[in-house]
Amino acid sequence: MAPSTPEQPGVARTIVTLGVGAFGLAWSLTTTAAYLPPVLGQYTSSTTLIALVLAAEGAFALTLPLVIGPWSDTFHTPLGRRRPFMLVAVGPIGFCLALMAFMPSLWTTALLVFAFFFAYYVYEPPYRGLYPDLLPDRVFGRAQGIQHLFRGVALGGALIGGGVLFHLWRPSPFLLAAVVVTVACLVPVLFVREDGGHGRVFEGVGTYVRHSWRVLKANPDVGKFLLANAAWEGTFAGARTFVVLYITVGLGEPLSTSTAVLAAVAGGYVVAAIVSGPVGDRFGLARVITACSVVYGVGLLGGGLARTWHDWYLPVVFVVALFAGSVMTLAWGLLFKLMPAGDRGAISGLATTTKGIGLIIGPLLAGALIDILRPRLAATEGYQVLWPVLGLPILLVIPLVASLIRAETTVDRVAGAELTP
Repeated sequence: MAPSTPEQPGVARTIVTLGVGAFGLAWSLTTTAAYLPPVLGQYTSSTTLIALVLAAEGAFALTLPLVIGPWSDTFHTPLGRRRPFMLVAVGPIGFCLALMAFMPSLWTTALLVFAFFFAYYVYEPPYRGLYPDLLPDRVFGRAQGIQHLFRGVALGGALIGGGVLFHLWRPSPFLLAAVVVTVACLVPVLFVREDGGHGRVFEGVGTYVRHSWRVLKANPDVGKFLLANAAWEGTFAGARTFVVLYITVGLGEPLSTSTAVLAAVAGGYVVAAIVSGPVGDRFGLARVITACSVVYGVGLLGGGLARTWHDWYLPVVFVVALFAGSVMTLAWGLLFKLMPAGDRGAISGLATTTKGIGLIIGPLLAGALIDILRPRLAATEGYQVLWPVLGLPILLVIPLVASLIRAETTVDRVAGAELTP
């Protein structure tokens, strides 16, 4: 457990300050996921090629965190261990977002997107590592709830506000994101405090990769979580890449319908962020994630039955988003409980790496199946397959998450014993 020290700000203030960083990260990825496909659609009609550009995020998530995560465990500077990486990444993130919609071709746009992903995954693993560094484990569920409340607000703002701006002038959502993300991602860098240390250490890329592998072998419960994390992230990535095209192309609905659906998703996500943290801390994070995953997975499977739009779908979308948001909200809180104190950066990096696996497989598999099944699912131009293929991974990893209930209970029991005089 990482209790507060006199040098740290109050726990509540730290949770909010860290949450602002999540607001920026979520706004950046939501903007690229929602509005980059229409931009790329100017140059190609292939959903597989569009998915390939967006799935490239997974290559960066798969590789960079293996080095950045453990490096941030040992990078001692007056600014701290984690924040130097975050500070270096903020400028490139904003720069790439600002220019993203002005590129003249598919390949120049893709190159700028790749640079954005590189900077993003320099920032994220150290940012994740700040949570267990600065917060006591008894508030991990609530801290992730606040973080995902910020993410939900960012999701709604980027999708709904960005949608209005996109149809006024295509580059405007990206320009707005550049400003919002730069300011929000600087907040944790400027306003949290961490132990700075006195010496810089870089042990080499190979050393960090080997260390990450040793940490994974030594912590089998972490390994189970990482497999589940790959499934969650793959589903989320596939959905955010194609949801707008599913509604506007697959169901033939106007943009006003997609805006309403995205508002329902954002609403469910925000409610999940408010409710699931306290519920998870009360009943156990793994137990709540397991229960929510059942509704989440079955709801996605049911989405494959739709061929035309009906307004009564909106409350169903809200409910499924509520349970999906609960899974995503509590996931990292569960990981924080499972990770050893000395390897927080390394395990945060591993978690981001498995996220990369999902980011590669989810959009690519969905995009390829849409292309392949377009002739057979002519009513929705192939998009009907999107939800079943994304729902199956959620259901398949439920046994893995359920097996972590006992591990979490053991961690809580040990933490409680340490607090007992």
